[in-house]
Amino acid sequence: MADNYEDYSKEQLIRLLRERDRRPRFGLVWERDEIDHDLSVNSDFVALDWDADLSCGDGPQQNLIIEGDNFDALRYLRMTHAGRVKCIYIDPPYNTGNRDFIYNDRFIDKDDAYRHSKWLEFMYRRLELAKELLSEDGVIFVSIDDNEVFHLGLLMEQLFGEASFVANVIWQKVDSPKNTAQHFSDDHEYILCYALNKSGWRPNRVPRTDVMNARYKNPDNDPRGPWLLSDLAARNPYSLGIYPITTRTGRIIEGPPAGSYWRVSKEKLRELDADNRVWWGKDGNNRPGVKRFLSEVRDGVVPQTLWKWEAVGSTRHSKQELSDILAAESGDNLFVTPKPVALLERIMRIATQPGDIVLDFFAGSGTTAQAVLNLNRGDGGERRFILVSSTEATAEAPDKNLCRDVCAERVRRVISGYTNKKGQAVEGLGGGFAYLRCRPMPSARVFRNIQHDQVWTALQLIHEVALTPYQAKLPMQTAGSSRGLVIYLPKLDDAVLAAVQESIHAAGQVVVYSWQPALLAHRLTDPRVAFEPIPAFLVNRFGARSSSATGGRS
Repeated sequence: MADNYEDYSKEQLIRLLRERDRRPRFGLVWERDEIDHDLSVNSDFVALDWDADLSCGDGPQQNLIIEGDNFDALRYLRMTHAGRVKCIYIDPPYNTGNRDFIYNDRFIDKDDAYRHSKWLEFMYRRLELAKELLSEDGVIFVSIDDNEVFHLGLLMEQLFGEASFVANVIWQKVDSPKNTAQHFSDDHEYILCYALNKSGWRPNRVPRTDVMNARYKNPDNDPRGPWLLSDLAARNPYSLGIYPITTRTGRIIEGPPAGSYWRVSKEKLRELDADNRVWWGKDGNNRPGVKRFLSEVRDGVVPQTLWKWEAVGSTRHSKQELSDILAAESGDNLFVTPKPVALLERIMRIATQPGDIVLDFFAGSGTTAQAVLNLNRGDGGERRFILVSSTEATAEAPDKNLCRDVCAERVRRVISGYTNKKGQAVEGLGGGFAYLRCRPMPSARVFRNIQHDQVWTALQLIHEVALTPYQAKLPMQTAGSSRGLVIYLPKLDDAVLAAVQESIHAAGQVVVYSWQPALLAHRLTDPRVAFEPIPAFLVNRFGARSSSATGGRS
């Protein structure tokens, strides 16, 4: 924390004192500057440039790939997507100290005394913004390993609240032990899950596997098909669950095993037996069990917290997938730590419905997009993805562009189809995306620097309209939204005014964005029309949700 208090205003000092008073005595603490943090969130404006050459697909685009610092991208999305994202998945840097984490344009190594503080501040700034993007029933999944899992858990609870914790999933990331390990073979990673409103969020069930179904048999040739035996006894107290049972052979079972109860009453057991739902063993002399028919449980199973590589893939599988799509010799040469598609599919299957928005702001190799597209192909859904990836350019590799050359290229091939390393044609999944670049600019210069295409992109996203490019030849840009017609006027003259009047007459409710709103409002007095000033509307909306510091940090 900086000690230059004399440079702060009275309001800033009061705010610092109030924050300090609210901090818990115990909790997560790291080095940071509260004032600098807040200024960084709202100090400048961010626009998006649409690169048509790197975009994919025809027609309006529902999916976005954003190149740039994800802190900038999240600030922009706070302006356009606050409260709209159903599921966030991120795979952030694990802070291993092996040149995997860049802070303030420098790699952080193991010897840095403030390594954990820098990582926590880096994550806090982004997670704080990400929280604002989640819908009321939204959920976030974060991959992590042993290096920061405990710090991350405390940070997540600080941001989302202890009551928001849902699960800590264990992913078995390798399919064989590492015999070269000095102490233990590192076989797993974690996926922390937090729901914005845990009481109102329920995970979707996971589809049953062939292994699960193979456990069901039909030794008595029941016409209802294969079944699995469920124990009649349980430890949950049940007032009607203590009574003797007579087997088919006449043997009397005095009651349930010690410390347990029958799951059903005596009357209910008779009903189940009459319906041939009770199994007494092949000779009719066993303690009875209740049949659970496969035909009655095909809706899936409740997600578990242990995800084995056989079901969701391993790191070896993920590298093979990436190298196959991009026709490279090795996935390591493209991206060191991709995640398996099956792993991301499971997360999306658990957390989303067919029309939801999915965000990944550490997009890496673009696996999240492929998982979303796979699910859409499977159930006919229209899930949308937003990926954010940096170039990862460094002084040693100034031309590196991970977002363009790996992330977007992978998604493009998955959409359009590709030829794998074996020379086999793989059918594309369909869809498309708009490729956008972050362009920060000082707020004081937005009036002079912001371009018409940047304005139109922002307005479409704010109004939940699929993106179409700015048409410079048109006198005005129009788009229909769920709340009516959206109009953007780069300039105003009599011909444009006449065109606007005609559009209003045909559309009903209209919102018009103009550089001359006062003049426009004077010329158009239709009560169905709302007027908003450009660029003031965007600048004000960009900084409207100033970050609120929480918890015990210093």
